[in-house]
Amino acid sequence: MSLLSRERKLAAFAGLFAAATLSISLSVAASEFRKNDLVIDQPHAASTAPGQPHGAVFIRSIANAGAQADQLIGGRTAAARSVEVHRMEMDNNVMKMREIPGIEVPPNAKLMMGRGNKDGYHLMLMNLSAPLKAGDTIPMTLIFKRAGEINVTVTIEKQGAGHGHSGGHGAHKH
Repeated sequence: MSLLSRERKLAAFAGLFAAATLSISLSVAASEFRKNDLVIDQPHAASTAPGQPHGAVFIRSIANAGAQADQLIGGRTAAARSVEVHRMEMDNNVMKMREIPGIEVPPNAKLMMGRGNKDGYHLMLMNLSAPLKAGDTIPMTLIFKRAGEINVTVTIEKQGAGHGHSGGHGAHKH
C-alpha cells in the first residue's frame, strides 16, 4: 500500500468518525430541553399495542441549577386526552400507581425519572389518540409550578427497551 493510499484511507476514516461524532452529538442535544434553571434530559415512552388506552412517559433526568425548588405538576400533548403525574409503589406485593399532585425538583439537584427509577415517577398519557409507535416522536408540553411550560419531544422506544419498565401499565392497579 502506497503512502498516498494510506493517507487517503486515514482521511476518509477521520471524516466518517467526525460525521458519526457530530451525529451522536446532535442526537443527544436534540433530546435535551432547557428553560431558565431547568434541563430536561431524554423524555421517552414505550411503544403501545393497538387498543392499549394509556402509555407512560419517562424522563432520564430533570436538573435544577437554580437556588429554588420547582415542581413538575402536569403536561399536555395531542397524543392523549390528558397527562397525569404518577408514582408507582409496591403495596402488599402488588404494584400500584397513584396520581400525585406533582414531583418536586430540588434546588441544585437532579431528579431521576427514567424507567425503573427508585421513586416510580412517570407521566401517564391517558386515552391515547393513537398507538405509540417505536421510532416516532411526539411533541409534549411539561408544566412546572415555577418555570411554567417547557416544550419537549418524546422519543418512542420499542416496548421493553430501556431500563426494565414496560410502560404498558396493562396489569397495574390504579
